[in-house]
Amino acid sequence: MSSEDLTAPLGMGKRRLVRLPFGLIGVGILSVIFTTTLIWIAVVDDPLGGEPVAVLPLDAVVEGVTSQDIEVVEIRPGIGDDLGPNLRPESAKDLMGPRYDMILRPDGLGPEAPVTSLSINPDSRVSERSDYGFLPKVSEAGVRPLDAYSRPVVNEFKSIPKIAVVITGLGLSETGTQNAISSLPPEVTFALAPYGEDLDLWMQQARTKGHELLLQLPLEPFDFPDNDPGPHTLLVSLRPAEMLDRLAYLLTRVTNYVGTIPEMGARFTSTKPSVEYLFEKLKSRGLMFVDNGTSSRSIAAQMATDKRLPFSGVDVVLDEVPRDDNIDAKLLQLEGIARSRGIAVAAGSALPVTVRQLQEWVQDLEERGLQLVPISATIDR
Repeated sequence: MSSEDLTAPLGMGKRRLVRLPFGLIGVGILSVIFTTTLIWIAVVDDPLGGEPVAVLPLDAVVEGVTSQDIEVVEIRPGIGDDLGPNLRPESAKDLMGPRYDMILRPDGLGPEAPVTSLSINPDSRVSERSDYGFLPKVSEAGVRPLDAYSRPVVNEFKSIPKIAVVITGLGLSETGTQNAISSLPPEVTFALAPYGEDLDLWMQQARTKGHELLLQLPLEPFDFPDNDPGPHTLLVSLRPAEMLDRLAYLLTRVTNYVGTIPEMGARFTSTKPSVEYLFEKLKSRGLMFVDNGTSSRSIAAQMATDKRLPFSGVDVVLDEVPRDDNIDAKLLQLEGIARSRGIAVAAGSALPVTVRQLQEWVQDLEERGLQLVPISATIDR
């Protein structure tokens, strides 16, 4: 006994610490967890813990079957409430999309054959001469330019989410236009600017590569004339005769397109009488209308439903901020919308950065369970 123990008050002797074998306790806990896991796997026979799985027995190997011949079946998860408005009608009745059996293909094949190129000459059934040039029209048999100039969708499966991409501004820059045509896959839709140079040449090159075409229409923005889309802009203040004349001029700038998409136009697309008049004329010409997705005040979707005009709307504008990372983020958002709704549409300009990011993005699109389609395939499919 030490002197400290003798001099300490009664009951206040030196405390002795008990050392616990923490290492052995830890090893024991891990052993219990490991043993429990082995028993779970052996008894329950479900190591995934109830996660949904699908088992497909493969009894035979079929030669000549590729990944494109296998339909993808999936459960589409919701990705929140920030998808934006659904700009396509939900009803499957009275479809207004293109009728592929009306197409006169340059290769003479039917609509089910793979598409290598599209016609580059105006179809006499759906075009008529005017003072400005060839105007689109509906034939006596009911064939529309939307039918005659659309790109047939081959191997279309209902369960695969579909994405359409529209690249605008073709014809404004020779370098940018040539880069887009030579770099992007034929399922990408191009929109020709009415003020571009050599539009017939670009139309022929694009359709030879298999691209479906739209024509951009300059429509009045809210800050007009400070922000002016160009000559022959359709204004809400125009009288019907003057608007019809300007529209006729614009529609004759090129041929072989399936419809129109606005250039600017926030004020125009929010003004009911103007939209109503324009849609009546576009419908009578057998064309579709694509809302460019830049204005939350647009009434184009509702007016298209009322007028029974073939319609689609842009869900995501890819290059509002033309940087690699911003465009990649927009493409990821686009995929989420497609998986949630079944169809999604994006628009972007023919900037080198936009074309480059799209070129990389489409490389493994099918492997990710998504299908790239022309804009006409999003009308009511």
